[in-house]
Amino acid sequence: MANPRTVLTSAPSPPGCCSSSSSAFVPPAPPSPSDKELLRSLHRLARDLSAASDTPAPFLRAALASITRRSKLLAAAFDDLVTCAAAATGDLPRSASLCLREVLLVLQRFKALAADCAARSRMRLLLQSDEVEEEVRELHHDLATLLDLLPVAELGLADDVVDLLALASRQCRRFAPAAVGGAEQALKARVLSLIQGIEREIVPERETLEEILEEVGVSDAATCGDEIESLEREIGDRASERWADAMIALVALLRYAKCVLFSATPRPSDPSKLLPDAAEVDDDEEAEPPAPPPDFRCPITLDIMREPVVVASGQTYDRESIARWFDSGKSTCPKTGQVLTNLELVPNKALKNLVAKWCRENGVAVESGGEASKGEPAAQAVSATNKAALEAARMTASFLVKKLSISFSPDAASRVVHEIRLLSKSGADCRAFVGEAGAVPLLVPLLYSDDAALQLNAVTALLNLSILEANKKRIMHAEGAVEGVAHIMSSGATWRAKENAAATVLSLASVHTYRRRLGRNLSVVEKLVHLARAGPSSTKKDALAALLSLAGERENVGKLVDAGVAQAALSAVGEEETAAAVLAALAKRGGAEAIVSIDGAVARLVAEMRRGTEWGRENATAALVLLCRRLGARAVTQVMAVPGVEWAIWELMGTGTERARRKAASLGRICRRWAAASAADGERGSGCPAASVVPPAMMAS
Repeated sequence: MANPRTVLTSAPSPPGCCSSSSSAFVPPAPPSPSDKELLRSLHRLARDLSAASDTPAPFLRAALASITRRSKLLAAAFDDLVTCAAAATGDLPRSASLCLREVLLVLQRFKALAADCAARSRMRLLLQSDEVEEEVRELHHDLATLLDLLPVAELGLADDVVDLLALASRQCRRFAPAAVGGAEQALKARVLSLIQGIEREIVPERETLEEILEEVGVSDAATCGDEIESLEREIGDRASERWADAMIALVALLRYAKCVLFSATPRPSDPSKLLPDAAEVDDDEEAEPPAPPPDFRCPITLDIMREPVVVASGQTYDRESIARWFDSGKSTCPKTGQVLTNLELVPNKALKNLVAKWCRENGVAVESGGEASKGEPAAQAVSATNKAALEAARMTASFLVKKLSISFSPDAASRVVHEIRLLSKSGADCRAFVGEAGAVPLLVPLLYSDDAALQLNAVTALLNLSILEANKKRIMHAEGAVEGVAHIMSSGATWRAKENAAATVLSLASVHTYRRRLGRNLSVVEKLVHLARAGPSSTKKDALAALLSLAGERENVGKLVDAGVAQAALSAVGEEETAAAVLAALAKRGGAEAIVSIDGAVARLVAEMRRGTEWGRENATAALVLLCRRLGARAVTQVMAVPGVEWAIWELMGTGTERARRKAASLGRICRRWAAASAADGERGSGCPAASVVPPAMMAS
C-alpha cells in the first residue's frame, strides 16, 4: 500500500476576512464535518447496511439484499480509507471530499428506504413494490456514477481497494429491477385478482389464501393481527391514496383469513387479572388499544367522536350521530332531554384537538370511532363504499357465526367470540352482517359462562352489536338476552364485563319503547343501582348514564325511586357529573319528594353547584330549581339554609354555561321571592323588617 502520508494533501489556507467596504454582515455557514469524520461516518454506515439481514417481506428480499452486498464491498474500502486518514495530517483532495459526501447521502437514502420498508405493512409493500424497486434502481445508478467519478488515483489507494470500488460500481450498474421483480408482480396480480373475485362474491379457496399469505410473510395469527393493525393505521394516515381502496379490501380479507386459517387467539396469561374483585382490571390490555377517556365518546353511539359539535344545550356529540338524531324528527338534547331552542351545531375544536392528541399517543387512528371501551379502525369510514371489503366482512361474519354454532368447548367458543367482538367494532356494516348471520341468540347463553374471558367477549360483542339500531331489536327480542345482561351486572367475573353490560343497557335504552321495557325490569334497575354505588369510576359512570336514560320516561321514575336511584346518585355527586343529571331527571318527573327526604341532599347539590364541572354545576342547579318548584317552601327553606348559596348562585350567573346561567337566574328569583315573603312575615309578626339574606348583586338582577 502507498505511504499513508501520500494519501492526503495539505489543507487549503483559510479564506481572508471580508472587505471593510462591505456594509452587511454575512454569517458564516455552519461547519461541515471534517474529512476524517466523513470517512468514519461512511465506514460506520456501510458496515450497518452490510450487517442488515432482516427483510420486511420475502418478496423484497432480492432487491434489498443487493443493498447489503454493495455495502459489504464499500465497508471494506472505507475501512482502508479510515486507516489512511488516521495516519495523515492533511485533508482529502477537494474533488474526492465532495464526491464522498455525495456517496454518504446516497447511503443515507439507502438506510432511510430500508427503514421505511420495515415500517410499512407487508401488503402495502406488495402493492407499492414496483415503486420501491424503482427507487432502489435509482439509488444504485447514483452510487455507480459517484464511484466512477471518485478520483481513486489522487487517493493513492491500494490496487485491491480500487478493485473493490470498481466491482461495486459494476454491480450497481448491472442491477435491474425487472430481473428481480417478476415474482413480486405475479404475487401482486394474484392478490388483486383475489380482491376482484371477492367483489363478485366468490369465496376464496383456503389453499390459495394460504399460499398467498405465506409468500407475503403472514404465517400465524399474531403476524396477521399485526398486518391488520399496520394497514388500518396507514389507511388512517392516508399513506397511499392510490392504493387506498385495495388496502381497505385487504384489511377485510386479512380478517377473513385470520378466522379461517389462524383460529387461535391469544388468551390472558395471568389468571389473577380475571378475579372479580380487581377493580381496575384491563383484561385485554395487551391485545387491544387502551380505553379512551369517557368524555371522548359520543353519548349516542359510544364511539370516539371524530367531529365533536356542541348543541344548544351545551352538550357535545359526534356530528354524524346528532345529525341522524335531528333527521329522525327529534328536537331535544339526547343527554339532558331538554327541548333545544335551535338545532345549530357548533364545532368543538378544543375537544377535537384533545381527541386527536390522545389517538396519536395511543396508536389509534384520529378518524376512528370504537366500541364502548376501545378504538375502532379508520377503515370503517370508507369501507361502506368498497365492494370487496363489504363482501369479505360478510363472509367473515357468516364463517364466525357458523363456527360458533358448532363450537363445543369454552376455549374454542372464546376464540370465535373474540373474533366476533373484534369484527363487530369495525363499523356499522360489520355489525349488520354479524347480526344478520344470527350471532345474538348464540351469544346470549355465553353470558352465563364460568369462563371469565368468554363471558367478557360475549357481553362486549353484544355491546358492539347494540350500537346498530337493527341489532337493538334483535337483542331485545332474543330470549333471555336482557336477563343475561342483568346477570353480568350482578355476577360478572370482572368489572370490565359489568361495565360493558351497563353500557349495553345504555345503548338499548336509546330507543323509546325499549327504555320503558328496561325500566319495568326491576332486576335491571337494581343491578344498575348497585353498580352506581359500588363500582369503580368507569363502571359507575356507565351505570349512572344508563339510569339517566331510563329516568327520561316518567313511568319509570317510581320504580327507579323505589330501587334507591336517588340515594345512589347522591352518593356519587362530586365524583361523577352524571349523578346530578340523574337527580334533575328524577325531580322533573315525580321524584322530587324522594330526593328532598334524603338527609343532606340539598346541601350536596349546592356543593356541586359551587365546585363541580360545568355540566355538573348546570345539572345541580337545574335539580335545585325543580325541587323548589315541585315542593315549594319546604325545598326553598333547605336551599337557603345552606351557607353561601346566594354567592354560589351569583357566581354561576356570571361564569356558568348558558343553560347554567338561566337556571341560576331562576333559582335566584325563587330565593328573592322567598326572602321577600319571609321579610313580609317578619314585619307582620314583629313590626320590624327581617334581614335580607340575598346579596345586593343578586337583588338587582
